[in-house]
Amino acid sequence: MSTQSTRDRILSVLESDAQASYADIAEQADVSKPTVRKYIDELESEGVIVGYSADLDPKKLSNQLISLVGMDVESESYIEATQALKEMDVVESLYSCTGDHMLLAEVRAPDGDELGSIINEQLLAVDGITAAHPCFLQERLK
Repeated sequence: MSTQSTRDRILSVLESDAQASYADIAEQADVSKPTVRKYIDELESEGVIVGYSADLDPKKLSNQLISLVGMDVESESYIEATQALKEMDVVESLYSCTGDHMLLAEVRAPDGDELGSIINEQLLAVDGITAAHPCFLQERLK
């Protein structure tokens, strides 16, 4: 048995395959199915697991590009700006981060022109957002 905790083994399996069945998770984590169910219920109620998703290869999407948009935010507007961004349908996911930008949003659009419109008309319209810098995901390598 691994020296990794049961919780970590279950999370590891889920991270590599969010669609794994309880039986598959139990086998890979070396625990019983009821144990898997118990831990997953706890992880969901604690907010550790916040959802299940599919990883997409941007290169294989037709008529859609995925962009990560780094945004600068005025410190005094951070909470309100973050809440406004979280409520936008065009923002697939939102992260606080260190580095060049305070926030990083995943935004999808059919083309660069539409992305430009989303950035200018929606993201930069949020009070406190002072700059938005997109980068386009081209191909999933791993």
